[in-house]
Amino acid sequence: MEQRQKAILLGANLNNNADFNNSMEELCNLAKACDIETVGEMSQNLSRINPIHYFGRGKLEEVLEFVKEREADLVIFNDELSPSQVRNLEEVLKCRVIDRTVLILDIFANRAKTKEAQLQVEIARLQYMLPRLAGASDALGRQGGGSGLRNKGTGEKKLELDHRKLEDRISALNKELEVLVAQRQNQRKRRKKNEVPVIALVGYTNAGKSTIMNTMLGMYHSDMEKQVFEKDMLFATLETSVRNISLPDHKSFLLTDTVGFISKLPHHLVKAFRSTLEEVAEADLLLHVVDYSNPNYKRQIEVTKETLKELGADNIPEIYAYNKIDLRLSEDNSEKDKPEAETDNIIMISAKKKLGMEQLTDRIKEQVFKDYVELEMLIPYDKGNVVAYFNEHAAIKSTKYEADGIWITLECKKADYEKFKQYEKVK
Repeated sequence: MEQRQKAILLGANLNNNADFNNSMEELCNLAKACDIETVGEMSQNLSRINPIHYFGRGKLEEVLEFVKEREADLVIFNDELSPSQVRNLEEVLKCRVIDRTVLILDIFANRAKTKEAQLQVEIARLQYMLPRLAGASDALGRQGGGSGLRNKGTGEKKLELDHRKLEDRISALNKELEVLVAQRQNQRKRRKKNEVPVIALVGYTNAGKSTIMNTMLGMYHSDMEKQVFEKDMLFATLETSVRNISLPDHKSFLLTDTVGFISKLPHHLVKAFRSTLEEVAEADLLLHVVDYSNPNYKRQIEVTKETLKELGADNIPEIYAYNKIDLRLSEDNSEKDKPEAETDNIIMISAKKKLGMEQLTDRIKEQVFKDYVELEMLIPYDKGNVVAYFNEHAAIKSTKYEADGIWITLECKKADYEKFKQYEKVK
């Protein structure tokens, strides 16, 4: 059995950042998700990060002693390190040095199942590596000097070749990804043509987005094969899943499950997953899922908002689903910590326990089915096809059989009303 790596977690608390402890706890969870055992943690209060060694020299000596004492074979920094910082730190600490970005990339690489997700993760990983090749340049023996390729040392030539190989590989993967992106764009065009509203589940990783989707599928569909993967762990969902939710009143919408966000989400990943996250930017409504049981939920809301802004999706209407209230209610739930902002737009739920899910569905309907009209129609008996159409596409509230036709009270799309308004009966 392969022995787990032992790691020391290191972080700089810049200017007494109130979010620092939560960020370090998250780093510990990221390490756990990579099956790394955390054997210690150290931090330093700084006004700025040291560009050479991240920490000051004195602190670094403390870290070196700590690494020896705990027999750690790895140190993990809470911020993205530059190539030169990694090189300098490994020289001093005599062990492998990685950063938060590497952990997140590793988790994504392990969890990616579809071809599209795998391509996106690989592109992000290679883009992260590209500038770090230069960090190895000192180790590549340079022979000769002067200008011009002919006089370059073997180290420089190898570095250039490696650099070119990486760039060629990124270019080839991007071409492969473009084909899948085009397919996704065509799917979105078809959906828009069908005029079915699209609702995107967004939020922090492990907030319960996939659980909401599965609960809704369970409420309105019996097909268990449509269920998506869900698990209580960071980044359980990397693939975008789209499911049609057909309601009993013949209204339907598409629910999209997307990758979760996290504090300091690597720029390379946001860029690589942009095509997938376009599902969010083109949605009619965002269902912002909040893990209300997490003491740091307000900061998680802010991180999600910042990421949505980066994606150009910050102007789309939102409903806040404050999830896991069953876990929250079992803790001290003081009045001062009640949700303050967007009060009208908050629905308290527990997707796992199916609490508040009907209210959530009602709120979604209020938001996305504003173009529906309620009316009465008298349809002649020889126009049975019209009745059949409404039975399939509208909510029939009542039906009466009169001498001159079928009298129905219904709620339907405005477009369907325009098509058949000659049958409308005004009271």
